[in-house]
Amino acid sequence: MENEPFAADEGEMLETGEGTKSLQEQVEEQKAKPVLFGTFEGVFVPNLLTILGVIMYLREGWVVGNAGLFGAWLIILISFAITTCTGLSLSSITTNIRIGAGGAFSIISQSLGLEVGGSIGIPLYLSQALAVSMYIFGIRTGWRWFFPEHPALYIDLAAFILLFVIAYISARLAFRIQYFILVVIVASLISVFWTGFGDSMQGSVQLWGSFPGSPETGFVGIGFWEVFAVYFPAATGIMAGANMSGELKNPRKSIPLGTLSVIGISLCIYLALAYWFARSATPEELVSNYTIIFEKAAFGPIVVAGLLGATFSSALNSIVGAPRILQALGDHGILPKSEWFSQKTERGEPRNAILFTGTIVLGALMLRNLNSVAPLITMFFLITYSMINVVVFIEQNLKLVSFRPLFKIPLLVSFLGAAGSLFAMFIINPGFSLLAVVVVLLIHNYLLRKHLKAPFGDVRSGLFVAVAEWAAKKTNSMTSSSERIWKANLLVPVEDPRELRGTFYFLRDITYPKGSVKLLGLSGKTDEENLLSHLSSMSEGFQEEGVFSSWTIIDTAEFEENLVVGMEALTGSFFRPSILFLSLPESRDRDEEIREIIRKASMYRMGVLLFSKHPQAGLGRQNLINLWIENRGLDWNISMELGNMDLALLIAYKLKSNWKASLSFMTFAPTTIQAQAAENFLQSLAELARVPNVKMQILRENPVKSSKLPFASLHIFSLDPTPDLDLARNLMEKAGSSCLFALDSGEENALA
Repeated sequence: MENEPFAADEGEMLETGEGTKSLQEQVEEQKAKPVLFGTFEGVFVPNLLTILGVIMYLREGWVVGNAGLFGAWLIILISFAITTCTGLSLSSITTNIRIGAGGAFSIISQSLGLEVGGSIGIPLYLSQALAVSMYIFGIRTGWRWFFPEHPALYIDLAAFILLFVIAYISARLAFRIQYFILVVIVASLISVFWTGFGDSMQGSVQLWGSFPGSPETGFVGIGFWEVFAVYFPAATGIMAGANMSGELKNPRKSIPLGTLSVIGISLCIYLALAYWFARSATPEELVSNYTIIFEKAAFGPIVVAGLLGATFSSALNSIVGAPRILQALGDHGILPKSEWFSQKTERGEPRNAILFTGTIVLGALMLRNLNSVAPLITMFFLITYSMINVVVFIEQNLKLVSFRPLFKIPLLVSFLGAAGSLFAMFIINPGFSLLAVVVVLLIHNYLLRKHLKAPFGDVRSGLFVAVAEWAAKKTNSMTSSSERIWKANLLVPVEDPRELRGTFYFLRDITYPKGSVKLLGLSGKTDEENLLSHLSSMSEGFQEEGVFSSWTIIDTAEFEENLVVGMEALTGSFFRPSILFLSLPESRDRDEEIREIIRKASMYRMGVLLFSKHPQAGLGRQNLINLWIENRGLDWNISMELGNMDLALLIAYKLKSNWKASLSFMTFAPTTIQAQAAENFLQSLAELARVPNVKMQILRENPVKSSKLPFASLHIFSLDPTPDLDLARNLMEKAGSSCLFALDSGEENALA
C-alpha cells in the first residue's frame, strides 16, 4: 500500500488555531517564514517518491504476468485515471482556499465543516501512523536480502529509531534525505531499463494474460479486478503538495504543476516498466517470482537499494506527516487533550504529536503483524480522495461566488474522481470498505455532539440553501395544496420579552416537533437593544427544545402598523408563518387594533390563535383539554368541510400529544334529538380526525349563557373573524382557567 507524503509544519499554516489573527497579520507572518520551497522540492519530489514505491518493485511484474501487457496497461490506465481526476480536483481546490495544516483535513473542513473534516482526519492520521509500521516491515525484507542472518526485531527497531530521530529533528532534514533516496531510485530504474539495450529481452509478448493467480493460492486463478485491487495503491499518494502548501513559495502554482507533472511522469514509468517486464520474462516467471526485477536488472543490488529507498521514503513521509495531521486536529479542539497535541516548537515542529505517533508506531511494531488491518488503511486513504472530489463537486454545483479557483476543471472530472475512488474501495475489499465508512460515520456523530467552532466558514449552509431552493421551485410547480403537509408555524409578535417568557413552553408544545416559531420584535415598548438581545436568547431556547426558531425586528410607530408590516413581509416568503399567535390584552384599549389585525391575518390567509391566559390558574396541570364545538342546529351531518373548526382541532390534538393529556369534545344541544345527532357527529369526528381516546360531553346549556364551565386546564374555542373580545374575557372568567381561540386560515384540514 502506498502512503501520503508528510504534511507541512503546523506553525507555518495560515488558517489553524491562529484563526483569530487578522488576514494582514497572517499574510505578513507567512512572508516572514524562512523555509519556503519551490515546486520541485516542495511538491514534485515527495509526490514522486510516494508513487514510485514498493508495488513498482515487487508487484508490477506479477500484474503483467497475470493480465498480459495490454491487460496490465489497462489496469495502470484505469488506476491513473482515478488519480488524475483526484489530482485535478486537489489542484483546483487548493487554488481557491488558504489551505491550513493537515492537508486533506483542512481542505474538507473548510468546505464541509470541522465535523466532516475531523471524521476523515482522525482515521487518516491512524492510517498514516500504522502505515509506518508496515513500511518498516518492508524495509526489513529488503535489508535481509543483503543480510539474511540479521534478526528481524533488531532491524525493525533500528529502522524505527532512525525514522523517529529524523522526524523529531525537523521536516527539513527529511527533505534533504529524500534527495538521496531520489538518486537511488533513479539509479535503480536506469539499472532496470539498461537491459533493454542488450539482448536479454525476449521477443514474444503475451498481450492478454490467463490470470493464473499467485503462489500463495496455488495458482487457482484470479480475476481482472482482483489484480486491479493489488495494483491500485501504487497510483495513489498525491497529497504532498496540499500538505506542504504553507511552506511553498507559490502554492497556487506549485501544487497543480507539481502534482500533475508527477502523475504524468510516473504513469509513463509504470507503462514502460510493464513493457519491460513483458519482454524480459515469461508469464510463468513473472507470477511466481516477486523479486524477478532484481534478477533481470543490469545490477541487482542497486535495485534492492531502490526498494529500500522507496519503503524508507514512504515510512519517512508517514512518520513526518501523521503528526502534522494530529496537531491540526488538536488545534481545532477535535481530540481529547487537544491543547497538548496542538503544542509546537518555535520552529513549528509538533513535538508532542511526534512523540504520540512514535508510541503508536512502536506499539504496532510489537504486534509483529499488521496484515489484517492493511486493507482498512487503504480504505481510509481512498475515502479521503473521494471526499476531496466530493468537496470540489459540491462547490462547483453550488456556483457560489466564493468558489473561484485559479485552476478550473470540468464538473465531470470531480464526479468521476469521487465515483472512481468509491469504485476502487469496493473492488479492493467490500467488507473493509463498509467498515471504514461505519468508522467515519461514528466519528462524525461523536464530533457533532462536541459543537466544534471553526475559525473559518464552510459551504454547508449553501448546500442546504441550494437543496431548499430546488425543493421550493419543485413545490411551486406543483398543484398548491398544503392540507397534508400542515405544520404549526407560528408568527409571535413580541413587544415585551417578559410576556414571551410566560408563554414560552405553551408555544413550544403547540409547535413541537415539526413546527416553527418566528419571533417578530416590535420596537417602541422596549429598548431595541434589549429587545434584540432577548429575542436572540429566546430563539436559541426554542432551538434547544427541538423547535426551529428565528427572529426579526420591525421598527415602525404603532403596534398595529408594526404587526401588519411584519405579516405583509413574511407572507410573501416561501417558508412563511401559517398562524398568528396573539395574547388577549386584559384591558380594552387595543381591542380595535386586535380586530383589525385579525381581519388582516384572514386576508393574508393566515390562521389566528388568540390566547387568554388566566392570571392565577395559568395552564394548571396540563392534564385536561376541552375542545368546544359550536352547535350546528339541525345540520349535524359530517363532511370534509368542518367550517371554522380545523385549526382548533389540530391544535387540540398536538397539545393532547405533547402534554399527554385527556381531550374532551364539548358541545351543547338543547333538545334530545339534537343531542343524539351531536353525539353521532362527535364520534364520527374523532374517528375521521384520527384522534384516539376522546371523551364526549354534550351540554344542554349554551356555554356563553351558563354561569360556569366544566373544569379543564385549557379550553379551546373557535374564533369568529370579527370577534367579540369581551366575550372571550368572559369565557375565561367562567372557566376559571386559560382559553385559546382559533380562527382557520383555510389551509388546514383536520380530516386530511
